[in-house]
Amino acid sequence: MTEQIIIFFEIILIDLVLAGDNAIIIGMVASQFQADQRKKIIFWGIGAAVVLRIIFTLITAYLLQINGLRLIGGILLLYIVYKLYMDVIKNSSENKKNIKVDNSSFLKAITTVIIADVTMSLDNVLGVAGAAKDHYVLLIFGLALSIALMATAANLISKWIKKYRWIAWGGILAILVVAIDLIYTDLKLFI
Repeated sequence: MTEQIIIFFEIILIDLVLAGDNAIIIGMVASQFQADQRKKIIFWGIGAAVVLRIIFTLITAYLLQINGLRLIGGILLLYIVYKLYMDVIKNSSENKKNIKVDNSSFLKAITTVIIADVTMSLDNVLGVAGAAKDHYVLLIFGLALSIALMATAANLISKWIKKYRWIAWGGILAILVVAIDLIYTDLKLFI
């Protein structure tokens, strides 16, 4: 029973850190759109994260054995950092007013969020599954908690980024740190 309580709190801490990464990306991308489109991006981003977490959970044991997976995830995150900089920071400094976004930009935003979801969902599932060990009820709890945290945080972050541009810079830096850590962790195995 004591082991399960420790695992329970480990999962909560992992979820607080890793679900925040997804929320930052979804919130940053969504912040550039009108309210109705913002809701759709958040919905699709969280929906993709839910599906990906379920899929990754089913194959976690196999994924943990693949060398190079973190390296690929880190490289994808570097691409996400670049895209967020171009879409959120550079775009907002050029246009201070709300801009109308065409459908191709909306689809690009959804694509950016889904690519980020692949990387971040994998990280979250690996972290939670590693902590949960053979306690499947705690694993399911951890994944459900991460989804709830991500949904709540994405809405809040999206609204805050509209008001406070420095949050976008902080989010980009946080994602950059995660990307570098993923790449470093895998390269360390090859060296």
